[in-house]
Amino acid sequence: MNQGKALLAEFIGTAWLVLGGCGSAVLAAAFPEVGIGLLGVSIAFGLTVVTIAYALGPVSGAHLNPAVSLGLWAAGKFTGSSLPGYIIAQVMGGMAGAGILYLIASGQDGFSLNAGFAANGYGDHSPGKYSMTAALACEIAMTFFFLLIILGATAKRASAGFGGLAIGLALALIHLISIPVTNTSVNPARSTSQAIFVGDWALSQLWLFWVAPIAGALIAGFVYRSLLDE
Repeated sequence: MNQGKALLAEFIGTAWLVLGGCGSAVLAAAFPEVGIGLLGVSIAFGLTVVTIAYALGPVSGAHLNPAVSLGLWAAGKFTGSSLPGYIIAQVMGGMAGAGILYLIASGQDGFSLNAGFAANGYGDHSPGKYSMTAALACEIAMTFFFLLIILGATAKRASAGFGGLAIGLALALIHLISIPVTNTSVNPARSTSQAIFVGDWALSQLWLFWVAPIAGALIAGFVYRSLLDE
C-alpha cells in the first residue's frame, strides 16, 4: 500500500463522509415541505460509506474514522505504525468537509451555527435530551457493533464484494437508532469537524465523542480477535 496515496484517500473519504452525512442534516433534514428527516439523514450517512468504500477502499481500506482504525489495529488487521497518519488525515479531512459545508450553508439568509451544525451532544444538546450516561452507553454500544460488522464483512471468509454495502447499511441503521440520543457520532473525526465550527458547548462535550467510540471499537477489536476470528 502506498502510504501517501492511502492518507490522501482517508482525507478525501472523510471529507465526503462529513459533507454528505452532516450536509444532509444541515441542508436537507428540515428543508421546507420536502425535508428528508431522520430517515433521510441516516440513509445519507450510509450512502457516503458505501460510495467511498467502493471508490477508495482499494487505496486505503476506507476507514474514514479514528475509531475504525484503532478497532482494526486491536483486531490485528492494521499496523500500529500507520495509526497516527491515518488519524490525522481523517480529522483533517473531516474539517475540510465541514469547511465546505459551512461555505454552502452560510450562503442562506438567517443561517446560524446556534442551530447546532449537526454537532454531537448530550444533556441539553442531545436531540432527545438524553443524559451523559445514556450518550456514553449508546456511543460505546453502537461503535462496538459497527466494528464487529466491519471486521466480519471484510473477513476472508465473507462474500467478496459485499463488504462496503454491509458497512454502509450498518451505519445507516446506527443513525436510525442513535440520532435522537447524540446526533450519532461513532466517529471522532466527524464529531471534531462539527465541534470546531460550533465551538462553546460542542467543544466542551467533544471528549465523550472521542472516548466512547474508541472504547467501543477497541473492545470490539479485542473480542473479535480473541473469540471470533479464524
